[in-house]
Amino acid sequence: MKAAELDLVLDRYEPVIGLEVHAQLKTASKIFCGCATTYGAPPNTQVCPVCLGYPGVLPVLNAGAVELAITAALALGCVVHETSLFARKHYFYPDLPKGYQISQFDRPLATGGSLAIVLDDDTEKSIGITRVHLEEDAGKSTHTGSGTLVDFNRCGTPLIEIVSEPDLRSPREAYLYLRCLKQVLEYLEVSDCNMEEGSLRCDANVSLRPVGRSEFGTKTEVKNVNSFRYVEDALMFEIERQAGLLEAGEQVVHETRLWDSGRGEARPMRSKEESHDYRYFPEPDLESLAVDAAMSEGIRSRLPEMPRVRAARLVSEHGLPAYDAEVLTATRALADYYEAAVELFNEPKEVSNWVMGEVLRLANERGQSVRLEPTPQPIAPTDLARLLENKQEGRISGSAAKEVLAIMVDEGGGDPLAIIEDRGLEQISDATALETEIEAVIEAHPDEVEAYRGGKAGLLGFFVGQVMKRTKGQANPELVNKILREKLG
Repeated sequence: MKAAELDLVLDRYEPVIGLEVHAQLKTASKIFCGCATTYGAPPNTQVCPVCLGYPGVLPVLNAGAVELAITAALALGCVVHETSLFARKHYFYPDLPKGYQISQFDRPLATGGSLAIVLDDDTEKSIGITRVHLEEDAGKSTHTGSGTLVDFNRCGTPLIEIVSEPDLRSPREAYLYLRCLKQVLEYLEVSDCNMEEGSLRCDANVSLRPVGRSEFGTKTEVKNVNSFRYVEDALMFEIERQAGLLEAGEQVVHETRLWDSGRGEARPMRSKEESHDYRYFPEPDLESLAVDAAMSEGIRSRLPEMPRVRAARLVSEHGLPAYDAEVLTATRALADYYEAAVELFNEPKEVSNWVMGEVLRLANERGQSVRLEPTPQPIAPTDLARLLENKQEGRISGSAAKEVLAIMVDEGGGDPLAIIEDRGLEQISDATALETEIEAVIEAHPDEVEAYRGGKAGLLGFFVGQVMKRTKGQANPELVNKILREKLG
């Protein structure tokens, strides 16, 4: 649906959207057994009797998964309950060997939070968080022409499900919410949020109601949405489809639909289940999950500074433009890198320009992410700071500094001054030597000199270029400009 068509629909109907986000927790082992959670292992090699649901085996809760889930819940402003219960959610599918999923139902880990998002017009909107609960993942089914292949490696992978209130009113708001939620989870280091690897998945619930009416319409759920762009596409498709039904006087069916990104459509998958269809009952093999106030407060005290708070601090403490602060706080690793470099070279805007420019460019070219740990990439902040010191002292020009930075990245660091001297890149800042070169340029271009003195001030750049050419780019450009203006009068 095009934006203009969506606007026509929104003139008559208001979308009501809620999202259910499943995030894989960043643990080395599964939630109820010791099997690894490494992505990409050969099929059915990270399994055991527990995650395969063999008779007689007992689950043991992963304490690390619980701590990560509490971390996410607290950062989202939820109330973490002192007691929560695991339940069996029954459904039958080839990739669920037990015939049920261990999840949480009527007594989840946490409830009642919110997430503030910034809309395109720079206004803020708070989206309610209904609940955050723990559960295990199912396996992966691959459908082929001759049958279905099942890989059980993902069975038992720890997840949190984050359910929003139906507070979203457009596909764009849903996109912004997901982007903000992903950033928060990455900052917390709760999940790597890699959608390509299935670490972050989203189901969207959407209904329409006539503008001005408070009652909700009949909702549908759209599954298999594996990118932020597809979330927008799937919601726009479903809004258009439901609007068409309502305009024709037909009823919207309460159902689950499967998003087909190739065709750009959501196809009926099954009638929408209600809670009683899953035959929930308390998991008999697990005790209730107890989280006392001391544990919650201990985790709360270790929460990192959140992205928007950190961006505001970079603006207030370092005088950065809001745009710079937003870019630099896009990931926790990038923000940590920037602040480490500023501590070593106290020129915040200069460091910002280099980190956002050359450092990010070199990292992207090499398929790296800018980070401090476990090994600094693409270069250690100490090396970047030493390079910027040499540039500040006039020992090297900006263009040559970029060349030296690339060499340092390729060579894994090094002394920038040694590289400058070895490659003959040291900037010429001797006024006497530069005057000789400038006088030669002026003498060689009398027509341009006359035109400049006649009012064509733009020719100054021509003279600077000629001087840089004679000095093989090593002349100090600021000093060249100063002397040229004096000589040309």
